[in-house]
Amino acid sequence: MELLKIENLHANAGEKNIIKGLNLKINKGEVHVIMGPNGAGKSTLANIIMHNPVYQITDGTIEFDGENINNCKTDEIAKKGIFMSFQTPEEIPGITVTNFLKAAKNSITGEPVKIFQFKKDLEANMEKLDMSKSYSTRDLNVGFSGGEKKKNEILQMLTLNPKFVILDETDSGLDVDAIKIVSKGIQMYKTNDNAVLIITHSTKLLEEIKVDYVHILVDGKIVKTGDASLADEIDKNGYKEYLAN
Repeated sequence: MELLKIENLHANAGEKNIIKGLNLKINKGEVHVIMGPNGAGKSTLANIIMHNPVYQITDGTIEFDGENINNCKTDEIAKKGIFMSFQTPEEIPGITVTNFLKAAKNSITGEPVKIFQFKKDLEANMEKLDMSKSYSTRDLNVGFSGGEKKKNEILQMLTLNPKFVILDETDSGLDVDAIKIVSKGIQMYKTNDNAVLIITHSTKLLEEIKVDYVHILVDGKIVKTGDASLADEIDKNGYKEYLAN
């Protein structure tokens, strides 16, 4: 069943046209990967789906779960079930990891969080992600290493359990062990009722994840789609073939 459908999407940052007629369909139960050279528009696409006000849609449509979300605000899109991780997670002094997640879950579901069950589930997820329980009482991302910040975002994903996840360069700067833990978190999250879009430069994160489709994004358009083997091809040969087109 179709979860995300993007048709003929064009989008600008100021006067600059960055996304130039992009089409993408993602069904429930699927894992999609977008790869491409720097400046191709990968992170821009993620931000446009989340309606970052820096970018403006000039043509085309984005539908999520059968509904046009072109004009929805970021918080409305989150409540509809889309979660996005960031290349550089923000530090938020004064708000603990636990309180942030309780507030986020309450806002998205519109229902009060059942504290005992919430704490139990949170600690179970932290244990699976090899995170000390002490992180739950620390201020959000303050003093966290790069790997800890990324693991914390995977913890957020598991706690909020959205319908659709966008992971934007989640593996950037991570060592091998951290990448394995992030991969494990994605596998823990993945079901036949949700979907994942991974934006990455590297194939390391994909080694332990079943990938359904890989898309090559160049100059604001998807120029090729294939199975997981396409990522290996890019890892070996780069983007020269597609940049020449």
